[in-house]
Amino acid sequence: MDGKDEEARRDRALREKSYRERALKILPWICARCGREFSGKRLRELTVHHKDHNHHNNPPDGSNWELLCLYCHDNEHSRGQDGEWYDEPIAGEEREPASTFKPFAGLEALLKRKK
Repeated sequence: MDGKDEEARRDRALREKSYRERALKILPWICARCGREFSGKRLRELTVHHKDHNHHNNPPDGSNWELLCLYCHDNEHSRGQDGEWYDEPIAGEEREPASTFKPFAGLEALLKRKK
């Protein structure tokens, strides 16, 4: 690993420590998703989530942060990965259907004949 990587990693750790400390001072120690409360040694399980996913956006009032437990934080970030995996359309994006097969296309006609 070269010096630039090490320096970048150190800067990131300092920045994270800084906004984490500030978030813990101004926000209640409760997971914003599941509502679990944290204190003592378990406080380390509470993470700072950036609402806009921009780790450089750290306003002093904490408006871009929410405290999430490890599990809810992982879930929040896996949502985007799940969407990419399933290739869900982006809002406003038009897509052609993945399949043109319509299994029930002739069902109404078949049901009418049986009556």
